[in-house]
Amino acid sequence: MRKTASTAVSVHPLLAERWSPRGFDRAHEIGDEALAALLEAARWAPSAGNSQPWRFLVTRRGEPAHDRLFAALAPGNQAWAGAASALILVAARTADDDGRPQPWALYDTGQAVAALVTQAQADGLAVHQMGGFDTDAVRAGFGLADGLTPVVVLAVGRQDSAAGLPEPLAAREAAPRTRHPVSDLLLPAPAARPLAA
Repeated sequence: MRKTASTAVSVHPLLAERWSPRGFDRAHEIGDEALAALLEAARWAPSAGNSQPWRFLVTRRGEPAHDRLFAALAPGNQAWAGAASALILVAARTADDDGRPQPWALYDTGQAVAALVTQAQADGLAVHQMGGFDTDAVRAGFGLADGLTPVVVLAVGRQDSAAGLPEPLAAREAAPRTRHPVSDLLLPAPAARPLAA
């Protein structure tokens, strides 16, 4: 199923054609090389001071770690995410070894995920990002250090438009993609103030 964005101006097809399906091919297995390409794309994302605060825990369907990560998902996500080939926990190193805050870590980690998602699109894979998971269970289950903040779980695999999704997920899967117009996303510029004498 293709759900190409209806854009106001032309954008790159990797961006226009990317969407977040819930229907994944349960028979698809993701190989080492495909996963390596996703992580390599994330590795080269920009970050403040080249701090590279992102961390990834990669689990594939059928592995014990995958079962543990799946168990931490919200029930609504468990209804479909088990068919994805891999679940990837993304965490941000929000404090350094001395406990000092890394104020741009979450922003930078989001950039790394965006690079990963774009690489997946280029490689014919689909990614669905999930905020619905138990961060405390993830921390405990995988022994995350205090300076690591769980950010998102990624379901990665091959999209399957014939996947049997329960309602209302099936309807959402077929619905057209929508976004606010750019005009709604712009902050008003403040009025110019006279310079102090």
